Amino acid sequence: MAQRLEVGELSGRRVRLVPLSPAHVDDLREASSGDRSTFTYTPVPDGAPDVTNYVEALLRDWDAGEVVPFAQVDVATNKAVGATRYMTFRWAPERVFPFALEIGGTWLAPAAQRTGINTEAKILMLEYAFETWDVARVDLKTDARNERSRVAISRLGATFEGVLRQWQPSLVRGEGGLFRDSAMFSVVRSDWPQVRERIAMLRH
Repeated sequence: MAQRLEVGELSGRRVRLVPLSPAHVDDLREASSGDRSTFTYTPVPDGAPDVTNYVEALLRDWDAGEVVPFAQVDVATNKAVGATRYMTFRWAPERVFPFALEIGGTWLAPAAQRTGINTEAKILMLEYAFETWDVARVDLKTDARNERSRVAISRLGATFEGVLRQWQPSLVRGEGGLFRDSAMFSVVRSDWPQVRERIAMLRH
């Protein structure tokens, strides 16, 4: 049976990744309101009941050992401006922690985009995965049409591995029943020293 994984707060200069809780609902409701045009490829809750259900579902998945969800808290305002998570854990015998995982389910309020918060959040999560859990691999994937996300992932130093056609159901509103091509990226343990140096420069 999968185990619930506990991760404490991960802190950077721009963002704090705080374990998700019902206390974040109001902030996330505000973060998801307004201009939603940048949410094309990412499912983002919309409105009070939707945000509450979204948080409750993630907390259930966390208890089931399927994810570790975080609220992305803007250090400057101390408000949650989005969410992200560890997911798609893969396990190996005799390991306490997963040997591989995915960083995904990420979204940010429009005002928090292009502020460095997303980049720093990914850096914090990569550091924890490789240096605390000693994983062998971290996956990052996006809709193959999402050029902005692909550029951001490449900028971190992740390796593009190709496009898996019809990999999963589309997450785009209005595309129910359709399947998307997913652009696949990874960082593996042997990449990590070089990626760590690269992302150290991104922090400055």
